[in-house]
Amino acid sequence: MRAVAHPLRLDLLDLLARIGPATAATCARHLGTSQASCSFHLRQLAKYGFVAEAPSSTDQRERPWKIVDVEQQWSPGTPAAAEFERVYIEREAVRMLEWIEGRKHAPEEWRKAGFTSTVTAPMTAEELDELGEAFRKLMEPYADRIAGRAPAPEGARFVRILTNASPLPSTGDTEKDGPEKDGPEKDGPEKDAGTE
Repeated sequence: MRAVAHPLRLDLLDLLARIGPATAATCARHLGTSQASCSFHLRQLAKYGFVAEAPSSTDQRERPWKIVDVEQQWSPGTPAAAEFERVYIEREAVRMLEWIEGRKHAPEEWRKAGFTSTVTAPMTAEELDELGEAFRKLMEPYADRIAGRAPAPEGARFVRILTNASPLPSTGDTEKDGPEKDGPEKDGPEKDAGTE
């Protein structure tokens, strides 16, 4: 995880997922950095299994790279994973803010289609795990397009989808932690969840 928690390496993974196999020179042009730097970081990503050499279609002297897996997963709870998640979330926050700033210049159909949504709901750890699995299955047809297993329809553009499920700290207050076991309170006005 520390090997990939580097801004340029994350840029390279993101770029290869979007444009497909590419040489260090091509990556450098897209990312506005040096070919030598891209070459070094691509070799490091290959060392840890994130990218691999792709067959060269033309010049045998070229060394194109391809992403190994379009969906990256890691074992949570380790210091390395925590470092990676921190860098990843910071980058995603920047992307979301850039969309908010630039949304006014996007075509109307894309302005209407983009969204930000949050839900806070009581659930068990097992239910949360099931929800994550259901979401992964929901995204499979779209991930297949990046992996080359399915064509993208005309008019498609790359969309960044970030999902996060963060269990909130327990307060010991059943009113805030989840539904009461004995039913709703009988006295006093009904409270609207989320307005306090």
